[in-house]
Amino acid sequence: MRILTIAIETEQDVVAARQRARQVAAACGFSAQDQVRIATAVSELARNVYNYASRGRVEFSIEGKTSPQVLVVRIEDRGPGISNLDEVLSGKYHSPTGMGVGIMGARRLMDQFDIVTGKGTGTTITVKKLLSAAAPTLTPQSVGAIGAELASAQPVATLGEVQQQNRELLITLEELKARQEELVQLTRELEDTNRGVVALYAELDEKADHLRRADEMKSRFLSNMSHEFRTPLSSIRGLSKLLLDRVDGDLSEEQEKQVNFILKGAESLSELVNDLLDLAKIEAGKTDVRPTKFDVAELFSALRGMLRPLLVTESVQLIFEAPNFQSTMYTDEAKVSQILRNFISNALKFTDSGEVRVSANHLPEERAIRFSVADTGLGIAPEHQQIIFEEFGQVENRLQHKIKGTGLGLPLCRKLADLLGGRVELSSTLDKGSTFSAVIPVTLPSEDTEREAEILVGSESGIADERLPVLVIEDQQPVRIMYEKFLRGTAFRAIPARSLWEADEIWASVSPVAIILDINLNGEDTWRWLMDTKNDGMRGRTPIIVATEVDDPAKAFALGADAFFVKPVVGDELVAQLTRLVPEKTGSRNVAGSSEGDALNHTARGPRAH
Repeated sequence: MRILTIAIETEQDVVAARQRARQVAAACGFSAQDQVRIATAVSELARNVYNYASRGRVEFSIEGKTSPQVLVVRIEDRGPGISNLDEVLSGKYHSPTGMGVGIMGARRLMDQFDIVTGKGTGTTITVKKLLSAAAPTLTPQSVGAIGAELASAQPVATLGEVQQQNRELLITLEELKARQEELVQLTRELEDTNRGVVALYAELDEKADHLRRADEMKSRFLSNMSHEFRTPLSSIRGLSKLLLDRVDGDLSEEQEKQVNFILKGAESLSELVNDLLDLAKIEAGKTDVRPTKFDVAELFSALRGMLRPLLVTESVQLIFEAPNFQSTMYTDEAKVSQILRNFISNALKFTDSGEVRVSANHLPEERAIRFSVADTGLGIAPEHQQIIFEEFGQVENRLQHKIKGTGLGLPLCRKLADLLGGRVELSSTLDKGSTFSAVIPVTLPSEDTEREAEILVGSESGIADERLPVLVIEDQQPVRIMYEKFLRGTAFRAIPARSLWEADEIWASVSPVAIILDINLNGEDTWRWLMDTKNDGMRGRTPIIVATEVDDPAKAFALGADAFFVKPVVGDELVAQLTRLVPEKTGSRNVAGSSEGDALNHTARGPRAH
């Protein structure tokens, strides 16, 4: 979206270019400091045009239709060109007229800088500055209005204006000097603070080590205590059952009542010991997770048979809802079953009439299943809902005297869910009932991690070490896996990164031949990262393919993207772009997608590729 074009033919035009640059920057919503930076950069480059090429022009335009947009300033001439450009850009060249200083200064003041020059063909310099994300989005109509207003205004280039501009520059220089002094002082303060932080960290490490040892001792004590308790408790239970079976003679009614009390007490203690042992194992990291493939409907069937004996009254119904989706999971079935048993057991204890309903719902966006146990029991007040997930935490209620509990069941459920990569949820209304839920991933997360680790090192049969690494910066795991499948059987292998930080870490050890970049990453946009990467001397040479849901190819190309796709991406088009961008490295390798990749292509139609 072009704003304005200014011809550079006289000294007065150079001053007018600076003035217009300041006005354009103000109209675009830049801060006062950025206005001075943009005006100074344009002024220096326009002066180079006048001094070395006699005439040329400056063009202002806006790229992008989504926020943040990009201000683009193009300065071109038909002069002799710059013969020693590399020396000028390195900052080593100095001439009596000061040539090179203006170019280097403009380069530092703007976000992006590009120069094309040739002997006898002239020089074209393009500089860019990202608008603030808070700035209003400019439309063709508003850009046209800004251009018309500036074009109709008479350029002011009086001596007074020039002196005013010089005063602004002097003020800016004074501000920079003052800020430099502040930075020096701040650096000293940071050094002092850093020494204090180092000492604090040393103290924290010592305390953390002490806490670790205490935690290990606690876990060891719980484990040993639990094992030591199990043997005498088993003996008590066994002897109680022998007495109740009248093996050694008959019992009076009172004796039978007392032995039953002993048996129930031993069973309660056994339950407490088992829960303590499970918690100790999890905290000590010694709980093994054994994933297996199982069906949720079959799990419900087993639980129905196992828990039906707990129904001691006809006023409560235990209902299992059959899943209405493909309910196969790959995780630790025993631990999922243990979580549900605890939920159902608690629901039956605290429901004196109504029903306990067990259900499962598929969460495709999370690739997980939510198991829910809803009851029509006592319910839990909001202020007590956190207490029940604390070890030994219990809430007083009218059924408490009838029911003996340890307060360890729900904390154990939460830890088991965490172990499986899931979470526990609670929704409850006092006197109306509660719904306890466990959201468990369909596939154990560690399995996905191992798969992505495979992708990272490229461990595919036979061709792993030969394939070219492509860094995939994408926060959605299904999309990362889709890219990996697209590249399977080609000359490329996908290296996944879920954040820009992770991408920079990977790039430090792996040199990718290309980048696939999503713009909306973990709630933030990556436009500035794209621009900064393309400004980097070494990394800037790496081709970047933007694949996003933001349909703004003009801005992507303006900031340096080499190709652009609107999601969903088609596999064969992606591979074709990679092959086009790195042809000297792919050589004669197979760049056609595998049959699996082709199958995915048919389900991913509909992007606009640019």
